[in-house]
Amino acid sequence: MAVHALKTSKVADLRSNVSPEEWQARVDLAACYRLIDLYGMSDLIANHISVRVPGEHDAFLINAYGLLYEEITASSLLKIDHEGNILSRPEFAGGLEYGVNRAGFVIHSAIHMAKPEVACVIHTHTWPGMAVSTMECGLLPNTQTSMRFARISYHDFDGVVLDLAAREALVKSLGDNNAMILRNHGLLTTGATIPEAFNAMHRLELSCKTQIAAMSCNTKLIDVPADVVDATYMNYQPKTRRPFGLLDWPALLRKLDRIDPGFRD
Repeated sequence: MAVHALKTSKVADLRSNVSPEEWQARVDLAACYRLIDLYGMSDLIANHISVRVPGEHDAFLINAYGLLYEEITASSLLKIDHEGNILSRPEFAGGLEYGVNRAGFVIHSAIHMAKPEVACVIHTHTWPGMAVSTMECGLLPNTQTSMRFARISYHDFDGVVLDLAAREALVKSLGDNNAMILRNHGLLTTGATIPEAFNAMHRLELSCKTQIAAMSCNTKLIDVPADVVDATYMNYQPKTRRPFGLLDWPALLRKLDRIDPGFRD
């Protein structure tokens, strides 16, 4: 069933006002929001996905706080800098002026500032992700999919992330990994591209769902030998195989186009 985006919050098409590279980033980011929603990983207007603006090292695109993921389009995204200044805000119908979620700004700016190799950051509050985030054991490497995250990072909960002082600790916790479980909070993935970050989040979400399902069966789980887990983990690392999302993304865009191509507006 088609979802008709932004019926009440229509915005002017920005494609003629930005570079071709920024426009493509906007289209892919809008697609990512739609896909996160389509695969059941959104949380009303909460959470956030960001992408670095090509050619602008201190600017990134993020959702306008007040839109559902299914409403987000390429033109509705906000451009902000690392200090939280809004560099570009679309004009919404009805004079609405959506801003940026404060926690989203803190989390995403922290990673974009510290890691120039990261283009995209995704943060979710799904029930499987939040459930595993409360488990002392963390994410178990007991399936081939979850072994991809055998060395996943963890960040201890110390309240809602509103203070800029939290940025240093977030980056330190993430380290060199591309995925992190925010304890008692949710999930976070990063990528050199939007497809890469989305692929990581989709697989991390699946890993959490599988763990909860297996643990719910009240039977002993099979432990995989550590050397096998490590070898499997290494098979998922960069340069071992093609970049994640490379083959998935065109197919996913075709899927969105069949449902509703409005994300491209």
